[in-house]
Amino acid sequence: MIEIDGSVGEGGGQILRTSLALSMCTGQAFTLARIRARRAKPGLMRQHLSCVQAAAAICGAAVEGAELGSGTLVFEPGPVKAGDYAFSVGTAGSCTLVLQTIWPALMLADAPSRLRLSGGTHNPMAPPFHFLERSYAPLLRRLGATSELSLRRLGFYPAGGGEIHVTLHPAGDALQAFDLLERGEPVETYAECLAPALPSAVARRELDALARALALSPEQLRIPVVRQNEGPGNALMATLAHAQVCELFTRFGEKGVSSEQVAQSLVADVRAYAASTAALGPHLADQWALPLALAVWRRGSSAAYTCTELTDHATTNFDVIRRFLPVSFETQAIDKGWRVSVDAR
Repeated sequence: MIEIDGSVGEGGGQILRTSLALSMCTGQAFTLARIRARRAKPGLMRQHLSCVQAAAAICGAAVEGAELGSGTLVFEPGPVKAGDYAFSVGTAGSCTLVLQTIWPALMLADAPSRLRLSGGTHNPMAPPFHFLERSYAPLLRRLGATSELSLRRLGFYPAGGGEIHVTLHPAGDALQAFDLLERGEPVETYAECLAPALPSAVARRELDALARALALSPEQLRIPVVRQNEGPGNALMATLAHAQVCELFTRFGEKGVSSEQVAQSLVADVRAYAASTAALGPHLADQWALPLALAVWRRGSSAAYTCTELTDHATTNFDVIRRFLPVSFETQAIDKGWRVSVDAR
């Protein structure tokens, strides 16, 4: 039984999600204590319980402590079973975080799986659907794990009500780690604004402010057609596609924050990424470590990637991954970024 302290490092829900994912992938049981102990509301919240319940359904796990506010969880996995699953997170809890929790295990399964997930699709505290579609899923396809993602309905905080459909294909013998040291030549840059049930001027003001700051042409600005009953909600997104990687940065509008302030926050994210030549931005770097480590472990190989920033989320994730997998992480500062090397032990 692997014992993990949920208060170490950044001390958030990612420790739980990584533990669940790797427990399913390796068949190793774990106990997670002091869950989110340093948070204002410690213990398991509804979002975290949704991840536990989805993971347990995928592998028939025996679980203790899966209740609201619980500070300790015991998870004993069974064999992962591919199949058709439906998971509802409720209100605006992020269904993308649930998907990321079960994705690694299902990409190692022996057959395709079809998932229907409902809840929040665009949540300030989670990767939005478009990030998974454009940034995360393409990298997993390069590992050998193909997928199809479909956004059926937007779901914003706090109402939720979104829905995504996903088909995950097993990687099998195709699973192969690779180096990601450069982003490659620029392919396309564009910005878009989702603003259902809000005045059309909101989206236009945000995009205009973004265009002025980043010198974007009118052809690089998009306002997708959305159903008004999928709001109210507001997400301003910038997509930077390169030959080797596609990064997507998002900022969310909220009451009391002007369109120009939303745009300037996104401008800061884009400029920070543009100031470096490293392949991955901070959020994608956080999330890339787990699937890459799985490929390194399964192949007994090594791989490396570069990132613009090494966050507490990333280093905490390294520590949890090392508890489950015989891999090592080495970090090296480079010009305006970091190089992370992953090796099988």
